[in-house]
Amino acid sequence: MRTFIFTILLFIGHLGISQINTPRFSPATEIKQMVGLTEIEVKYSRPSIRGREIFGNLVPYDKIWRTGADNSTKISFTTDVIIDYNTIKAGTYSIFSIPNQNDWTVILYSDVELWGVPRDWSDDKIVFSSTYKVNKINTVETFTISFDDLTNNDVNMSLSWENSSVDIKIDVPTRSMVEKEISNVMNNNPKASDYYAAAVFYRQENVNLSQALSWMNKAIELFEKPRFYHYRQQSLLMAANNKFSEAIDAAKKSLNDAIKSDNQGYVKMNRQSITEWSMKL
Repeated sequence: MRTFIFTILLFIGHLGISQINTPRFSPATEIKQMVGLTEIEVKYSRPSIRGREIFGNLVPYDKIWRTGADNSTKISFTTDVIIDYNTIKAGTYSIFSIPNQNDWTVILYSDVELWGVPRDWSDDKIVFSSTYKVNKINTVETFTISFDDLTNNDVNMSLSWENSSVDIKIDVPTRSMVEKEISNVMNNNPKASDYYAAAVFYRQENVNLSQALSWMNKAIELFEKPRFYHYRQQSLLMAANNKFSEAIDAAKKSLNDAIKSDNQGYVKMNRQSITEWSMKL
């Protein structure tokens, strides 16, 4: 009897978890991208072609795909975002897609604790769905999700595999968030660095340039010893407001300090700007 029990236990042991570590067939990865003040994170597994025909075969057309391998692909937003004119609340969602030859339907799904496509799929859990055209590309061996064409206010998320790629533009509320913060700070004893940061942001966004110049002039006035990069930003704002004579004066201050600091990048930029703006007088 004891011999029988030992034999059964030995057999069960052979069926247990292997002690040998082997690589996953579709390695898992995480990518994080800051877009303005919003962090976007994607967690997914990356299958490779390995000589197989992918779309229309391994990944059938007109059927929901997990958009990766193994666990469902997940995307997280730290703020509300806008995708294709739809507001998506901050949070985590599963990404599913329905590939076709000419377009893909991309879906955000509220249930995230999933292994692949759920058997009890519910349309009530669809948070977002929209269709995107397929871009034909050179062969991508391993399924890839990437972020491209990054600005402070938006980014393109690309889903690429085999010879197909789709781009999903994601808009983030950076400008409204920063403008709210600027308003709060400016009404509460702002410092020179606050005036400077607000002015630079408005110049970068190309909005409220007159107000931005006023703040920059105030910052320069409050700084104990303005540096070449401060004067550089002041000159750019003056030029943006068509005050080219004043812009040249500020650029010369930036140039002189940059020469003393041996910052050749600013030396070159200021000399180029002075030449350009002198032609506008």
